[in-house]
Amino acid sequence: QVQLVESGGGLVQPGGSLRLSCAASGSFFNVYTMGWYRQAPGKQRDWVSTITTGGTTNYADSVKGRFTISRDNAKNTVYLQMNSLKPEDTAVYYCNARLLRQNYWGQGTQVTVSS
Repeated sequence: QVQLVESGGGLVQPGGSLRLSCAASGSFFNVYTMGWYRQAPGKQRDWVSTITTGGTTNYADSVKGRFTISRDNAKNTVYLQMNSLKPEDTAVYYCNARLLRQNYWGQGTQVTVSS
């Protein structure tokens, strides 16, 4: 069992930056593929980024070049550095841990980009 707790969301102006964190409890954090998803009001939950156990990263086209995912296995934490934020980035951001049939979600953290 893995529990995920996101933090770091908030209100930021367009062009600003935020760093989201996702702290995982439980054992063997390093074997999980970690990811970030987001869900805007009235829309489906969309994939944002993934980092594998080996450190390979992938990004949705909408955030490529602006967001950076990273992980610190010693701290059981995954991060999402978000730069050059746009109003369309406004959403609840969810952390995800995945291993074979195991799939865990955090409770989400709100990110609002507005002037």
